[in-house]
Amino acid sequence: MKKLKRYRFFFILLLGLLIIAFINQSIAMKTIQITGKSILDMLFLLPPIFILVGLLDQWVKKESLIQYMGEKSGIYGVFFTLLLATVAAGPLYIAFPIAVLLLKKGASVRYIVFFLGAWSTVKLPVLVYELTSFGSKFTLIHICFGLVFYYLTGILFEKIYSKQKLIKYDITKEV
Repeated sequence: MKKLKRYRFFFILLLGLLIIAFINQSIAMKTIQITGKSILDMLFLLPPIFILVGLLDQWVKKESLIQYMGEKSGIYGVFFTLLLATVAAGPLYIAFPIAVLLLKKGASVRYIVFFLGAWSTVKLPVLVYELTSFGSKFTLIHICFGLVFYYLTGILFEKIYSKQKLIKYDITKEV
């Protein structure tokens, strides 16, 4: 029974899909196609990212990371995190294994939250799209407010959560 409870959201979504299929089969088929494409995209993206994270774990010295993204890195931490997030490629779910690695290597919780927020806001393709579609004024306002918000949120998270607590957190206990 405990295993079934663990997958309750999956079963709820499956039931919803069955209801949709009963009402309108074409929508259900489109839903299955989109879901299948998303799963395939993840299966092709995640293994190389896990390999990269494993290599980074071996190649990047803990002392170096603490120097650039640690508690006392100051403005260098902001710029280094911003640079790392700007040149990143791929969807946001790829950033989470990288964030966990950075956290384990000694990066500050503040910079981890900032990294995740910046990943979704200031990637080069996103910047180019915003500049061409919405103009420089909108892009500048969006980026400035977003980065300030992510940095302040990072400070708040740093006060609430300890690094050790986040590293030891086991999501399987919650599900």
